[in-house]
Amino acid sequence: MNTATIVQKLWNYCNVLRDDGMSYGDYVEQLTYLLFLKMADERTKA
Repeated sequence: MNTATIVQKLWNYCNVLRDDGMSYGDYVEQLTYLLFLKMADERTKA
């Protein structure tokens, strides 16, 4: 997965959260949590 793909996925998540009426601060918090979970998952697989 390249950088452009990751950035596009993040923006797609931002659009979903924004459409649900969340503020920028709220969805930054949610995306940070999702990234943390993804990193933890990747570490357990390694």
